[in-house]
Amino acid sequence: MTDLAAGLAAYLGAQLGTDVRVTELRRLAGGASRETWLFTMTTPDGATERLVLRRDPPGHVIETSRRHEFLLLRAAAAAGVAVPRVRWCEEDPAVLGAPFFVMDYVEGETLARRLLRDAEYAPARAALPEQLATALARVHAIDLHGPELDFLTRPAGEAAAVELGRYESLFRALAPEPHPAFELALRWLAVRMPATSRRTLVHGDYRVGNVIFGPEGLRAVIDWEMVHVGDPLEDLGWLCVRAWRFGADANPVGGLCDRAAFVSMYERAAGVRVDPTAVRWWEVFGNLKWGIICIMQMQTFLAGVKSVELASLGRRTAETELELLDLTEGA
Repeated sequence: MTDLAAGLAAYLGAQLGTDVRVTELRRLAGGASRETWLFTMTTPDGATERLVLRRDPPGHVIETSRRHEFLLLRAAAAAGVAVPRVRWCEEDPAVLGAPFFVMDYVEGETLARRLLRDAEYAPARAALPEQLATALARVHAIDLHGPELDFLTRPAGEAAAVELGRYESLFRALAPEPHPAFELALRWLAVRMPATSRRTLVHGDYRVGNVIFGPEGLRAVIDWEMVHVGDPLEDLGWLCVRAWRFGADANPVGGLCDRAAFVSMYERAAGVRVDPTAVRWWEVFGNLKWGIICIMQMQTFLAGVKSVELASLGRRTAETELELLDLTEGA
């Protein structure tokens, strides 16, 4: 950690043209696929700032770009989405051992269990559905044609077919043992694929747990590493995945409200009509996607990245298998 602090101080000093000190460096909990570090930067005049370092951990299976995440956050801010302000981005792994970027720290809470259970956050539970719907509509309105986002691949064909094919390929390549429930889900999804409603930016991991909140509600949308171009209803379905309810199953949308209420809020914010059958398809797909991601995390652990979080995620495929059976039975 001392080496990381020293390297970070040298980098920031070079960006600012002055000596800086980095103190109180600590890794934040959560984030199995990316490292997130909080630290304090102090300049010679005594001014301090709390900042966040987002860095790729070495040896991870999922390969995404920190520069792309940096540019997406900047585009989201310009579109009116509440996000942390990004400051500097570095792609040279020699600087801190892996690509990284630095952004402002947003004070608040991220633990969904506290949101859904603590009395302090009762006002947030009431406000968040509308806030999440409005923020998501703004995400989907981000201009895809700007030069900063030209790295985004446009899917060739229907978004549902592209995403299903992508995750089925990952499943075939990585699963070390049979998963009959996943096979059934793949067949169920293949014969019910919806037409793409619109083609927009898709956050890809929009859920309770990837937002910073306070007692008043939403403060920032974070974790943009799974962004792609596709069907915006993918984000609505993902928000309904059972894993993000943390036991509050009476409210399928992140443990906060029912599906119909959230869809209505999103329709008002986005000015569009939403097909609930298509959202349901994306919810089933989301549960399958999460199960396959759990397999990917397990393979990262087996490849030598020693992490209790990665190992425990690898055991959660059974939860998704049960949910997939419940969702597709008789449907």
